[in-house]
Amino acid sequence: MKHEAVIGLEIHIQLNSATKMFCDCANRPGNDPNTNICPVCLWMPGALPVLSREVLEKATMTCLALNCDIQSESAFDQKVYYYPDLPKGFQLSQAHKPLARHGWVEIQDEEGNPKKLRLHHVHMEEDVARLVHETEGRVPISLVDFNRAGTPLVEVVTEPEMRTPYDAMEFLKAIRNQVRYTGCAECSMESGTMRCDANISIRPAGTDQLNTKVEIKNMNSVHHVGDAIAYEIKRQIKSVKNNEPIVLHTRLWDPEKHVTTAMRAKFEGPCIPDPSVPTIALTKTWLKEMKSSLPEMPDQKVKRFVKDYSLIHDEAVLMGSERKLSEFFESVVKLGVQARMAAGWIATQFLPALKKHGESLKDTRITPERFAGLIKMVEKGDINSNSAKSVLEKFFNTDGTAEQIVEQFGFRQVSDTDELEKIVGKILSDNVSAVENYKNGNKKSIGFLVGQAMKASRGKANPKLVQQIIKNQLA
Repeated sequence: MKHEAVIGLEIHIQLNSATKMFCDCANRPGNDPNTNICPVCLWMPGALPVLSREVLEKATMTCLALNCDIQSESAFDQKVYYYPDLPKGFQLSQAHKPLARHGWVEIQDEEGNPKKLRLHHVHMEEDVARLVHETEGRVPISLVDFNRAGTPLVEVVTEPEMRTPYDAMEFLKAIRNQVRYTGCAECSMESGTMRCDANISIRPAGTDQLNTKVEIKNMNSVHHVGDAIAYEIKRQIKSVKNNEPIVLHTRLWDPEKHVTTAMRAKFEGPCIPDPSVPTIALTKTWLKEMKSSLPEMPDQKVKRFVKDYSLIHDEAVLMGSERKLSEFFESVVKLGVQARMAAGWIATQFLPALKKHGESLKDTRITPERFAGLIKMVEKGDINSNSAKSVLEKFFNTDGTAEQIVEQFGFRQVSDTDELEKIVGKILSDNVSAVENYKNGNKKSIGFLVGQAMKASRGKANPKLVQQIIKNQLA
């Protein structure tokens, strides 16, 4: 019997508001344990939580970016469970009246076809404290750090519509991209500002039944999510074939051993309405203002880049993949650089150089003006591609313009015909065999000769002019 997987995701996204969800403590981890705290986020009896307006705005913006239906009324519940990181015994969440319902994200499947994956709902909730496990002597101890307690989260709950690890990975990338565009969250799984739990079950292919699911936690990268789901599908299929029951429980992903391991039984505590936080009522006017402030989303940007700049689809997808990158690209184009040339240079030279130097678009000193100036010098023939790469390297440790760097380091392209004639003449006399090969019909030999001429000119020669001079002399 052939089986198929049924996969649903629960994604926690940490909002980057200035304060925590219900108090005025700064929304940051804090350098030392238990330094970024107050009676509210310490959950002391009698401390009154007050919902941050900024948190509500950023949560709403996140939901709009995911095509959700914002609810006119939402409310917080006490999600009851007992664990050392939650000493008050309940977490403020939205079980019964979430901020938003429905919604969807579009991905491309493994064949490159568009696939729309639906959301069930998106709700707000506070984060819990963090357990720190240490060993003193022979006795292991667990300590509680409340710096994270009360950090604002939105939880995205999907419909169980994914069938493959690929679907789940692409969905995570799409969610990350959409939410980052709003500026409401960093969505980094590596740093913990986006966390994902996966629920996986299997069933006979072609049926629509829902079987017992298993939850997987502790995945801190998109690839780990894919690997964990792939392993769990194989594990469950093997269990079914061996007539072993699938038990509802939570498992952990071990990235070193590439296996999931049992963690604990699945426990769902009661959720009761919380009396301390008032019901949230959103007016149509307020929602209209929020929608008007929503930035252009990646899919809209890709379509516009193809239409307005004549980029091919893959170029448009890359240039629109991050908001800052799309802004950088458009700034370069508006400074007079042809769009496809700008996209090509950004993709093949600029982004690899950023990665090499460990920089991001947010912290690099390379501005659109400097980068556009560099490309313009290539277009005008002032420098060749090799020299342009050298100038780009200099950009990382100097603030000079491309023109200033070219003059300072002598990168200007040699296009003087008389000088190039002399260089070519010597190259031809020093490489008789390559010349004979060319005359005997091996046209590839001219590439070797051009390379020798470029080397002799220390990379400054105009390669097109060099090639023409070689052809003229050999004719």
